[in-house]
Amino acid sequence: MSRYALAPGAVRPRRLRTTPALRRLVSEVRLHPADLVLPMFVKETLTEPVELQGMPGVFQHTLDSLVAAAEEAAEAGIGGIMLFGIPADRDAIGSQVDSPEGILNRAITACQEAVGDRLVVMADLCLDEFTDHGHCGVLTDTGAVDNDATLDRYAAMGIAQARAGAQVLGLSGMMDGQVAAVRDALDTAGFTDTVIMGYTAKYSSAFYGPFREAVESQLDGDRRTYQQDPANGREALHELDLDLAEGADIVMVKPGMPYLDVLAEVAAASPVPVWSYQISGEYAMVEFAARAGAIDRMPAILESLIGFKRAGADAILTYWATEVAQELAARKQ
Repeated sequence: MSRYALAPGAVRPRRLRTTPALRRLVSEVRLHPADLVLPMFVKETLTEPVELQGMPGVFQHTLDSLVAAAEEAAEAGIGGIMLFGIPADRDAIGSQVDSPEGILNRAITACQEAVGDRLVVMADLCLDEFTDHGHCGVLTDTGAVDNDATLDRYAAMGIAQARAGAQVLGLSGMMDGQVAAVRDALDTAGFTDTVIMGYTAKYSSAFYGPFREAVESQLDGDRRTYQQDPANGREALHELDLDLAEGADIVMVKPGMPYLDVLAEVAAASPVPVWSYQISGEYAMVEFAARAGAIDRMPAILESLIGFKRAGADAILTYWATEVAQELAARKQ
């Protein structure tokens, strides 16, 4: 017994850290493949997949390569995939979002048919990838986002995605009333079982840069008039109350690591599942730091994901989802 113990029989935390088996037995949170959701990009004009410069290891997919990657993800046992579309043609109102022949809707159907019995097929519900101005909504003549006109487009998009086979719709536009508008449209159209994930706290962040490369964003400016101010935390709880009142089945905090405090507060207050998104800039920082020899790549990836779980995330959207699931499986062997 150490002569520095406070009293005979005093608790010494290091006792529970002495072996890998003991550390595993007393772990407070655990990471499982089913906790992970893989964001994926499909581009209408491609004939072969293209690796992104800002996100090494992440691709813009063809429809065929998307399905192949979805098959790999399902085999790895992850919880779901989140699909983003990059259309050949864009316009002011994002006409392709509710077209049955739109690339995202075709991708939803293809993935649902291929892997929909093994993981959850989800779709991003937002206009930014489909508009020629890059904003998440319809614009007025003065260039401001028209909230209510945008909700009409979201409602149409929600029905189209549900009809294509999406099981979960990710409402990422941060428009006031978006959950209520899409829920009403889905229920009226008979899609009462389609799940809505509301982006309760989506911050106007500097960490989205590589994502904008991935979707070839046309944005000139920023989205500060509708995405949340990084300085505000309590506001997220107000947004949570609104989304719950409107019928959100799942809520989201995005980005991840810079907002773990917000994630923890939302998780403590929410009666529905809380997810978080480890966004493109977070991914890029780890990848490029590892390539520079500054950090040990896989331990850093796993540590970052454990941080999400410890803060209260029930599931995590991460570009490493398939790889991490494969790593977790290998560690069990």
